[in-house]
Amino acid sequence: MLPVTSHIVRVTQETRTVKTFVLDAAVQAEPGQFLMVWLPGVGEKPISIMEPNPLSLTVARVGPFSAALHTRKPGDLVAWRGPFGRPFALRGRKILLVAGGYGSAPLYFLAVRACQAGLQTLVAIGARSADELVLVERFRELGCATIIATDRGDLGHKGFVTEAILDILPECDCVYACGPEPMLVAIAQLCWQAGVPAQVSVERYMKCGFGLCGQCALDDKLVCQDGPVFDIEELRHSEDFGRYTRNATGRRVPL
Repeated sequence: MLPVTSHIVRVTQETRTVKTFVLDAAVQAEPGQFLMVWLPGVGEKPISIMEPNPLSLTVARVGPFSAALHTRKPGDLVAWRGPFGRPFALRGRKILLVAGGYGSAPLYFLAVRACQAGLQTLVAIGARSADELVLVERFRELGCATIIATDRGDLGHKGFVTEAILDILPECDCVYACGPEPMLVAIAQLCWQAGVPAQVSVERYMKCGFGLCGQCALDDKLVCQDGPVFDIEELRHSEDFGRYTRNATGRRVPL
C-alpha cells in the first residue's frame, strides 16, 4: 500500500510530552486499528487512530521518530498507510475502558463508538502524575464516567489504575485496555479471576504493518495482523505476553 500524504491542520498539546495532530484527511477505520505513519528521511512507525474523521493521531514523544513528529506544525506534510490490524469488538451493555499513559488514544475512538451505540461506558485512566493524564476531558465531554489514578496521588486514586477498578470490574460486561504491557497483564489476570471478558491492545515493534517482515511476532501470532487487539483468552497460555518482545534486529528479548 502506497502512502497517502496529508497536511497537518491543527496541533494540540495534550500534556508536556503528548500532542494530538489533526490532518486534512479521513479514513475508514475501526477503534483499535493503526496507521503506519511516515516522515521522509526519518522513518515509519505504527500509530493508533484517535479519530477517523478528521483523521487525528495522539502521539507521545518517546523516541527519535515521535520527537521529529512533535516538531511538525500546521501546514506541514505527513504520510501514512493503513488502516491495519484487528480492532476492538464491542459487547455487552456496560463496559470498562482502562488506559495507561498514552493508551487513551485508541480507547477514545472506542468510547465514541460505544456512546453512539448507547452503551454505559466507564473509563479508568492512569498516569504517573496529574499533568501526564491524557484526554480525560475529552472522555468526559462524551458523557463517560471517569476513574482517575496517579502514582503520586496528586489526583484521584493514589496508586495503579488496576487498583482503582477492583470494585467496579465485576459489574462490567467487558473490559478494554491499552497501555504498558505489565498493566495489560495485570488487567488480564484480574479479568480471569473475576470471569469478565476482556480485550487488550498489545504493542510490538513493526516495520511493515501487514505481516511481511515478521518483526512483531507474539508467540505464533503477528501483532500487525492477528492484533493489535487480542481477546485475553488468546493470551492465557502465551509465553511472550508480559515477558518477551523483539528488538529492531528481530531478536527476542525480555520486556
